[in-house]
Amino acid sequence: MTISTISRAQLLERMISRLNRRTVFLNSISDKYWRARRLLFVAGALLALFACRFSGTTRGVVLAILFVAAFLAVALYHRRVQDSLTRNALMIEIKRVQLARVHLDWDKMPVSTSPHEDPTHESHPETAHPFETDLDITGERSLLRLLDSAVTIEGSRRLSSWLLNTTPEAPLIAHRQSLVRELTGHALFRDKLQLLSAVAGNEARTGRGNNSGRWKSGMLIKWIGRSVHEKSLLPTVVLLAGLSLLNITLAVLAFLEIIPQVWPIAFMIYLGVMIARQSQIASAFDELQDLEKALMRFKAVFEYLETRGCHNTPGLAKICSPFLDKEKRPSAEVRKLQILAAALGLRTNALLWLLAHAIVPWDFYFTHRLELVKQDLAQLLPRWLDAWYELEALNSLANFAYLNPEYTFPVVAEATKPHGFEAHGLCHPLLKPDAKVCNDFALNDEQKIVVLTGSNMAGKSTFLRTVGVNLSLAHAGAPVNAASLQTSLFRVFTCIKVSDSVQDGLSYFYAEVKRLKGLLSATEADDPLPVLFLIDEIFRGTNSRERLIGSRAYIRALAERLSLGLVATHDLELVKLADEIRGVANFHFREDVRGGKMVFDYQLRAGPCPTTNALQIMRLEGLPVA
Repeated sequence: MTISTISRAQLLERMISRLNRRTVFLNSISDKYWRARRLLFVAGALLALFACRFSGTTRGVVLAILFVAAFLAVALYHRRVQDSLTRNALMIEIKRVQLARVHLDWDKMPVSTSPHEDPTHESHPETAHPFETDLDITGERSLLRLLDSAVTIEGSRRLSSWLLNTTPEAPLIAHRQSLVRELTGHALFRDKLQLLSAVAGNEARTGRGNNSGRWKSGMLIKWIGRSVHEKSLLPTVVLLAGLSLLNITLAVLAFLEIIPQVWPIAFMIYLGVMIARQSQIASAFDELQDLEKALMRFKAVFEYLETRGCHNTPGLAKICSPFLDKEKRPSAEVRKLQILAAALGLRTNALLWLLAHAIVPWDFYFTHRLELVKQDLAQLLPRWLDAWYELEALNSLANFAYLNPEYTFPVVAEATKPHGFEAHGLCHPLLKPDAKVCNDFALNDEQKIVVLTGSNMAGKSTFLRTVGVNLSLAHAGAPVNAASLQTSLFRVFTCIKVSDSVQDGLSYFYAEVKRLKGLLSATEADDPLPVLFLIDEIFRGTNSRERLIGSRAYIRALAERLSLGLVATHDLELVKLADEIRGVANFHFREDVRGGKMVFDYQLRAGPCPTTNALQIMRLEGLPVA
């Protein structure tokens, strides 16, 4: 573990200790409020009864009112303390997860959301993602789980889409890098946003009786989208308003004895239309309450983004711009809903509700106003939520950069420049800090294909993933686990974790052939971006003779395409391709035997591997070796 990583871990431990002390302090205050509430309740009841009996009912009632007011005040302040305790507990959890990410303690990290909408998603060789499974981008111990600090499912899926991007764009990567740099330097903003998102998610999960998992906040957009396409209430409101005005006019003229008493006829027509159209507003009050309740869950996050100054962070200010329109900001829309809730809440007082509707179509008018608000929200809410999801995904990358200050942002070249990959001190971010071994490595026009040889367990497969995972980070706009990295844009394609499929009737070898065919097809596609391929143990599912013939032909084909990459193999015959094909180079990992044990240094070296260890491993494990 590097010195900077240790300092981050120590800082987080100090923060957690400070937050734990605050928990103890808040609990002591909460206990005092509990005692005060009990004392006020008992003392108030006894003193009020005593006063009623010996000093008159009036004094008793006044005394009871005073004690009730004092009790409510204490309860209000107690609620604030309890809210502080909840937020403090959430912040402790946030810091503990950050510490777990520094130490790569997977058991203490939250499980990340699957990026696939379809829970039955399967990785068929022909349709599987080019590198998702092979590089551990998603899954139980994956890059996504290491990075993902989003509270909403949508924010988590946005982050996964960046990591799984197969068509990277240099301007977008540069823009995202600048945003991540901005956020990395604003720890308070990142922590506050994650905390408020967690509070909102906690309330949403509690509201639906589920205290686990991530919050699917985008469902509100679907509900509003369906409701705004319903038939408009405006014609009914206009009709009833006209009838109401006619009623009032006829009643006034009849009162002044200008015309005879004909207004009851118009009034009956008014009531008849109102009753006939009652179904159009039957669910309005419930819908309003649901909508208001849903928006109140977002309120803490949205209000923070409304009020937070972004003058020194222009990129962040642009993302937050939907929250800064004074006429269309979330707090203004919430106020509109509160006014509508108060108006439609008139139905709780039957007498006032009847009087109001006898004069004007009260519910119809305010239900129509609710329609207009929902139409506004159908336009505004997707923009607000999109900004929030974007910030959640960026927050994950910025937290990753903050927790790993020794990581660097790569230099990503435009697609039109010479294609290449050059890294110094390249490491795997999913390995524990004290187990990492870093290497220098390059791919370019002179060294297009690297044949990587080495003994079992020497580190070949891990190195393939090291290259691929850091490219995924680079394309997402995140820092990489390297002292420096310069790379052009690539379409990454891997063939590492091939498996057979009983369900699809595929043998291991046939599944591998399908995967390698997919890779070859990717190199034939009409695309300006080259393919960077990572192949582990090519054609391992067949005999040695046919494997060698097929491997040589396949590597020759790749050498003629717009592609660069690595082929890890045990077949030492393949190292001869470096003498036969321009652009093919040999590298290897080696091992030593010390004290009867295999020792690996995981250092990448030029040239073919001079040693093998299969027989040595069998011998060390007591198997017969001729």
